[in-house]
Amino acid sequence: MPKTSLVEQKKYEFRYMITVQPRDVNYRGHLGNDSFVSLVRTAQADILRSFNFSEGDLGDGETGIITYDMVANYKAEAFAFDEIVIETHIGEMRRSGFRMFHRLTKGPVVVALVEAGVATYNYKSRKVAPVPNTFLTALAGHQG
Repeated sequence: MPKTSLVEQKKYEFRYMITVQPRDVNYRGHLGNDSFVSLVRTAQADILRSFNFSEGDLGDGETGIITYDMVANYKAEAFAFDEIVIETHIGEMRRSGFRMFHRLTKGPVVVALVEAGVATYNYKSRKVAPVPNTFLTALAGHQG
């Protein structure tokens, strides 16, 4: 299978800092894949929280998100107690979703680039739904 090569975005509007914990380290002594995904999800949840939204409610009381794919390009190792900055850009808006682009750094070193596809989902009707205007308005206000 060919490698998917991600590129850094021109701009990252969101920033989340997190410390790698001993529980995040695998048997080889560095940040494990499973914990890596959890760190990215935590950053995504923090972005939504900054707008007073959540993964289950993008401001309309019905529509949340589902991450349906995620690609990561690992560039460097991270270890217990490393301070990681997760920068995020939300783009490629579609009728019923968008993409989240993440860059994880440890000081000047890029640890990983991540791209995640997100679908907007109406939890009451149990169907994919349009991105709510509440979310689009909040995002436009933040991205300026």
